[in-house]
Amino acid sequence: MNRDDRIAIEWECTRLINLYALLTDEARWDEIVALYAEDGLMTRPTAPDDPIVGHDALYAAFTARPPRISRHVCANIVVTAENADEASAQSLILLFTGSAAEDGGLPVPDAAPLVGTYSDRFRLTDKGWRFTERRGELSFRKM
Repeated sequence: MNRDDRIAIEWECTRLINLYALLTDEARWDEIVALYAEDGLMTRPTAPDDPIVGHDALYAAFTARPPRISRHVCANIVVTAENADEASAQSLILLFTGSAAEDGGLPVPDAAPLVGTYSDRFRLTDKGWRFTERRGELSFRKM
């Protein structure tokens, strides 16, 4: 793999991580599920020992959650291109959640922000780069 190939893989996978956060905040569940390989696995940072596997299970898990206002901030994303078809990444996540304000203004926070990490694995598919694993863990206890 040459330098340009490595940089392209790193960029594509970093884009997936950031796109995932944006789509989550907009509750665009179909599009999020499409970012996974068919047999993709996810664990939420709040439930790292409870894997969710496959498109149908992922969609069911996302849509079962009550609606909320959220903002995910991704940071310190480091992608490693392992070969032309596989990559891995580590990143930090900061999650803010809130409820709609009665006066119609900015949302009201409903909890302290959560800080966690994601360990990701990616595979190049016929649809482009996709998550094969997205394993989350919290870095600090909930308040």
